[in-house]
Amino acid sequence: MLRYLPFILIALYLGAMYFFSSWRLRQELSSNSTPLTHPRLTPMLERLGRAMELPPIRAHVYEIAQVNGLAAPDGRIFLTRGFLDKLDAGQVTEAELASVIAHELGHVAHGHGKRRLVDFAGQNAVRIALGTLLGRFVPFIGRWLADLATIAIVSRLSRDNEYEADAFASALMIKAGLGTGPQKACFASWRP
Repeated sequence: MLRYLPFILIALYLGAMYFFSSWRLRQELSSNSTPLTHPRLTPMLERLGRAMELPPIRAHVYEIAQVNGLAAPDGRIFLTRGFLDKLDAGQVTEAELASVIAHELGHVAHGHGKRRLVDFAGQNAVRIALGTLLGRFVPFIGRWLADLATIAIVSRLSRDNEYEADAFASALMIKAGLGTGPQKACFASWRP
């Protein structure tokens, strides 16, 4: 039984990190957001819902100035206040924001939000274990090497998630009769 104790402790740690991170994120998003009721976006939410054979898509406004969209692990979709400000200033269109919402729906459909929380807890466990191991064999830089390895793995997983969400958004935008033009325009306008 004692030989399994480290694995049991790791499992308990991962479970605790998942539930704490999920709870904290839900609290942050709930306290700083409102339902999205922008009159120019409501028809887009209805259109996306019809394309998915669902009621109108419900989204929320996350009250921060950054320009972004996000999908919470509990399935809620958010656009930031910064994105709505860009819409009101004429810098993005309703269809472009619909493509952002479609992208976030792709994350929800593929379960990326929940997996990210699990991955986050797992990354911390791997980083600690690998850092401890490498720290013994390569003093001074072992933890740094463990961090680099973890970052490389995480960025690969994140990129794959983004491609899946983009493919979902393209299919949904086509089905909604909006095409992929708004999605492409949004990508082009936000490239660094």
